[in-house]
Amino acid sequence: MRKIRVLYTIPNFDTAGSGKALLNIALRLNQALFEPHILCLNTKGDFFKVVQQSGIPVHVFNYLAKERPLSNMVFETWKISRKLKEIDPDIIHSFNYSSNYTEALAAKFAGIAWTFTKKNMSWGGSSKNSWKLRSFLAQKIIVQNKDMIKQFYPNSTKTELIPRGVSTEKFKSSLPDFKIKEQMNTNENQRVLICVANFVPVKGIEILIDAFDKININFPDWVLWLVGDDKNDYGKLLREKVNNLGLSDKIIFSGKQLDVKSYLNHAELFVLPTLAKGEGSPVALLEAMANGKVVIGSKVSGISDQLENYSSHLFTPKDSVELAEKLNHFMNMGIDDLTKIGLQFFKLVNENYSIKVEVESHEKFYKSLV
Repeated sequence: MRKIRVLYTIPNFDTAGSGKALLNIALRLNQALFEPHILCLNTKGDFFKVVQQSGIPVHVFNYLAKERPLSNMVFETWKISRKLKEIDPDIIHSFNYSSNYTEALAAKFAGIAWTFTKKNMSWGGSSKNSWKLRSFLAQKIIVQNKDMIKQFYPNSTKTELIPRGVSTEKFKSSLPDFKIKEQMNTNENQRVLICVANFVPVKGIEILIDAFDKININFPDWVLWLVGDDKNDYGKLLREKVNNLGLSDKIIFSGKQLDVKSYLNHAELFVLPTLAKGEGSPVALLEAMANGKVVIGSKVSGISDQLENYSSHLFTPKDSVELAEKLNHFMNMGIDDLTKIGLQFFKLVNENYSIKVEVESHEKFYKSLV
């Protein structure tokens, strides 16, 4: 009997977040039942080399037709459908972040079941009709949090809730490498508050900086580490803000890091201060929980799901005063007390958000499509 061939589509592996999520699933599918393939637009990004070495067949061609003019789009989409037929998948699973609907149309022309994962809280504005058409053409839709169902698909029977998962073994806390503290200009006895994030404005990192500034004078033994690629305009604004506050010795930027676990190992508290627009299913928060950290997050889509039973760890988005109160409460605790609370979060992620749970949910989902 032929295995179920799943073709994963993603524009590129240049920003590795979605690419890692895709590969985490594809590599762990039951090999007796499934045959994963990957299709992307180009070979950009360091992570593409990892994908190539995975052993999964990788196809590279432009599978996204321009949506206008309409006559050209239909013709180009039909040509793309012929290429998809050559790969001959049973299912196409799109990891494209955008509202583009042309690959769904190409899958229709090819007679292939097409689905996508809704990974963000974008919907309105100029892209609203594209999202509606993309959703209409999908056979089923994976959503990553409950708010997506309420806001985008309240009456749909197509949706399946599958939150992100992480490898708890990979991120489980281990002995810290003290070279990291040297690199971060942090003394061995200083305690670490950390934020690991993609440095984009929606992450609200300036709110965390403001909150830390309000209480910093009371906590001379604490520092804040900001882990992420700060070379963009937003990162430069954050650095400027820290300098203007005179906190460059207490708020330390790591720059882009592939091995975030080495930084998490040194921390006691993790904060994700995302703005009101919300998240899909933030993996950075799950990685911190898997590392046994005490986590605090803004009360927004995605984070609210993950911390559903920990309301005291949520704060109103953009409210630096409320966040400062939360920080003050936890930073006053001893290491042992924070370790005990962190263990609760490890159990939460291990039982509900492990990569094993995510993969099993996808396998069940794929079977329902064929």
